Order: sequence, then structure tokens, then C-alpha cells
Amino acid sequence: MNRLNLSSARGLLTTATALVFFSGLFTSSTFAQFGQNTPEPRREQLLNGLNVLLSHRPGDSQAMLKLRIHSGAAFDLEDKDGLMALLGDMLFPDPATRQYVTGDLAGRLEVTTTFDAITITLIGRAGEFERLAEIMRNALVTQQITDDSLQRLRDARIKTARELNLAPETIADRAAARRLYGTYPYGRSVSGSPETLSRIDRTDLLRARERFFNPNNATLVYAGGVELSRVRRTLRQFLGVWRKSERVVPATFRQPETPDARALIVNFAGMPGAEVRLSARGLALTDRDVTGANVLSLLAHARWLAAVPELKGSAVSVRHDGYALGGVFRMSASVSSPLTAAKALEAARGILQSLLAAPPSAADLETAKRESLALLNREQEKPDAATDAWLDAQIYNRTTADVARAVSALTPADVGHVAAKLFREAPIASVVVGDAAKLRDDVARVGPIEVMSVEAMSEAKPKAEVPKQTPGVQIKRP
Repeated sequence: MNRLNLSSARGLLTTATALVFFSGLFTSSTFAQFGQNTPEPRREQLLNGLNVLLSHRPGDSQAMLKLRIHSGAAFDLEDKDGLMALLGDMLFPDPATRQYVTGDLAGRLEVTTTFDAITITLIGRAGEFERLAEIMRNALVTQQITDDSLQRLRDARIKTARELNLAPETIADRAAARRLYGTYPYGRSVSGSPETLSRIDRTDLLRARERFFNPNNATLVYAGGVELSRVRRTLRQFLGVWRKSERVVPATFRQPETPDARALIVNFAGMPGAEVRLSARGLALTDRDVTGANVLSLLAHARWLAAVPELKGSAVSVRHDGYALGGVFRMSASVSSPLTAAKALEAARGILQSLLAAPPSAADLETAKRESLALLNREQEKPDAATDAWLDAQIYNRTTADVARAVSALTPADVGHVAAKLFREAPIASVVVGDAAKLRDDVARVGPIEVMSVEAMSEAKPKAEVPKQTPGVQIKRP
């Protein structure tokens, strides 16, 4: 009989709850304080290799099961973007299951797919915990992938993708990702396009499930009011039968080639304004400098607004998104005129150079650090913040408290080091979506350009072809 391994060590994860702001202000001597209101989870393991994190919350009327498969859209087959996201849809193909969880169990059922993982969240009444575990078991062990369910769910995703593809913002984001990373996973779309989704068949889904949906490639979190003895017994009963894989597929991919340095204009005829994107390759979430990259994005945002006053009041963002094997530093703006698009693009390039030329002032850095900690604090207020942090720590080996300490310790020299790491002799991708007839002359004054239609952009294949599995960078599995 399958049994939990009770010899596990104490959980090494820590949970951060709240940042304490003294008088609402931060100075260089103010340190982010994270409490311990949520106890560390107990870390155990089923005999089939499933890592389990257990958190008993006495008096809680609900119970949560959150399972993360440590393989995401990075493993989509070539020309079949959206494969892993569609596989996530196939876990609960019957709408009645969701209605039962939200209605009868007064809970929530969600499946989310990122480049790095597929995460299932099941919440319901604590008194119905066994039913939650059974629903999870059915999705992972007994759920069949039928032609009918595939057709229905694939058609739904294609319909959504078509609607999104009409939005200039989506076109700009996807063009920038493809320009920067080519056929490398981060150059693709997690959700897929109508063309790539239509190529996915039942065999693709069955093979992906066999390769990645295994207990020794997953971590399960339990949190709620059910006593842990009952939780252990239930998990042994329902998830102990989940078959272990003989081999966990590593995340290895050939590195992307250098992107085209020309600014790409994607022609969206008749569009009055434009979407501007400038992207550089970023850092993995396991990189010790990733916190500095996040703070650097806030400094760049402030400088961009100061350099181009026309951007104020528009949709403007600068952010660093880290993943398991790398990341993206992206500057995005929706502008009202072709002239502003050119100014915004030129200013963005200049800001990257200014961040390279000299470290930020102490005052500017303190402002960015204060904003970064405030954003982190808001993230901790979300309902699933603690459980998500525990799961993230399994992949990226860092806790929210680690992040807060790293932000507080940053110096101008540290930020300068990160800027050099990101931008010195680094490939930059520039994309502007709008009416090419109006944009061409203004953007050309900033530098060389390439013009492409929306249709050609969606159909064109990047130059670099990536095999399904090739030697390259590998991440450590939990």
C-alpha cells in the first residue's frame, strides 16, 4: 500500500505576509519586514515521488489542493503553440465539473499555464475534502482525451485566439517576442494562435501527457481546515495510484540566434495611433540579479515618462519578466500619433544607454525600491499568495522574504552591474504596430526599419529552427 514518507525534514520554505511601512515612508535605513503569520508547510513525499506541502489552518472552513506540473508551454511542439495550454483544458473537459465545484462545493477550479508550469487549483468545503481529492485524481489518472472533447476545446481556444489577434496590443506583444527570441520557447505564444492550435491532434496531447504529467514531475500543496492525518490518508488513497515516470524530461533548448536589429513596423492600416515595443533578453528567476532587473525596470519607466511627456496618461509599462531559463525586459507604450511613436522608440533606446552609462542616483534608487516593495506587498495580499510562493520556491529556489531583503540591500553599483548584464552588447528588438504609411518616415529617422503586414507577421516563421530536444541550458528539477 502506498504510504507517505513521514521522515521528511521540516519545510525549508518561508512565507512572507506583510511589509511594514513606518509612517508610510521608506528611507535607506528602512528595512522591509515580513511576518510569519502563515506557518511554514510540512514537506513530505508520496512513494510515487509526488512532493507534498501540507499546511493545516485550524478553523478554516475550506480546503485547497493546488498542484503544479513542472513543465509548461516551453515544451510546446514546434509550430504547435498552445499545446500545453490545451492539455490543461483537457484536464476538466466537462463544464459540469466546474459547476459542481463552484456550486455544490462553494469553491473554485482553475487551470493556468505558463512557460514553466501548469497549475491546477481546487478549492471547496473542508467537509468535502475527499471529493476534491477524487476530482483531482480523475483529472490526472482516469481522464480520457476524446476526439469530441478535443474538437470542442480546441475550437474554443481558436475562437479566443482569433479575437485576441485583432487587438493591436496582442499583435505588438507577439511580434516583439518573436523578434527577440525567434523559435526559442519565449518567442512563442503560451495560448497559441489559430494556425498553431489547428495543427494539434489527439496524439500530440497523449504524448505530452505521458511525458510530463507524472507525480515525480509535480508538487502538490494542501492548505485548509482538514486535519493532516485525514489529508495524508486521502492523498494516499486518491493520488498514490498516480503512476511514476521512469524519466523526467529536462528543459533543454538550443539558444536563440541574434535578433534583427532593424525596427519592425507591422502595418495595421487605418490605425490612428501606434503600439511601441522595445525588448531585451532578461534574466532567469534563479539568477541572483533578477531582483535588480525588476527595480531597474521601475527606473526605466520613470525616465521614459520624463523623456516623452506625451506618454503621460497613456498605457505605458516597463517590466522584467523572469522565467526558468531566461526572461524579457520589455518597454511598452500605446501612443496617439506616429510622431510620438518614433519619439518613444528613440527615447527608450536612449534610456537603456543612460542606465549603462552611469548608475542611478541614491534618491532615484530609493524611490524605485520603495515602489518595488509596495508592489511586492500588494502581491502578498492576494488570496493564493502563500501557496503560490511555496510552489515558486520549488522551482526557483527563492522566497518572497528573500526578494524583499534583496530589494532593500540594492545599491546604485548593484543596479549598474545589472544594467551592464542586461544591455551591454545585448540584442534589442524594436516593434511598432500601426499604419505603416504614416509611421515609415518618422521611425526611419530613428534607424533602419523593416515593414511587414499583419498577415505576413502571423504566417512568417522565424529564421532559427529549434529541434524538439537539443543540448543546451538545463534547469534543476525539484
